[in-house]
Amino acid sequence: MATTQVLERWTAGEHTDEDGTTHPIYRQGTGPGVIVIHEIPGLTPKVAAFGQEVVDAGFTVVMPSLFGTPGAPFGPVAIARAMAQVCVSREFTKLATRQTTPVAGWLRSLARSLHAETGGPGVGALGMCFTGGFALAMMVDEAVAAPVLCQPSVPFTVGRARSADLNLSPADLDAVKRRAGSGCPVLGVQYASDPLTGTRFDTLDRELGPAFLRVDLPGKGHSVVTEQRDQGAVDRILGFLDERLRSA
Repeated sequence: MATTQVLERWTAGEHTDEDGTTHPIYRQGTGPGVIVIHEIPGLTPKVAAFGQEVVDAGFTVVMPSLFGTPGAPFGPVAIARAMAQVCVSREFTKLATRQTTPVAGWLRSLARSLHAETGGPGVGALGMCFTGGFALAMMVDEAVAAPVLCQPSVPFTVGRARSADLNLSPADLDAVKRRAGSGCPVLGVQYASDPLTGTRFDTLDRELGPAFLRVDLPGKGHSVVTEQRDQGAVDRILGFLDERLRSA
């Protein structure tokens, strides 16, 4: 399916942050803002379909394209090409522990810009798989009021330390804990037997306590809102966004 068909209902644009970094974005909808960050291999048709569900639920959705070809289908060739991109890019951490992914700065800027446009208590931020933990890094900024982690898989789960790591610097983890303790909960969704997410939900339980809203789906699936989509998970996410972003 061509890019124009997959994303034909979306308005293409770009966002440039204060440091001059630019990435393409796709936007649609009205209402409170939500940033949906794609998984590997990129902005696939199923990622766009999930974004459309969020739009249809009454939100303004912005989907950045950080790697891959927008609209290209999920498959081994697309995965290989995306992995080649992320492995050489300095914007992403892959194996390092206790480090925040550098692209978080650009994503925080995008969140501030969207919040300035849509108003309300803040915006939602949802990452999945490779980008699953990015919503944690984004909630350091108070523009993000509804962080959602779908099967966070970075750092890659090679060894016990990486499996438990949250892809955050100590300073950013402290900021996340302060915000969570001040009333900004974090929603996390994973398949209970997914080996790619490691033990980081246990780390979140320990670090955030009751502010971490944990959802463990039965089975060994991975992509909770796309390739192995679970309707209960989608409903839980939409309910969380509605509760957090329409509260003011």
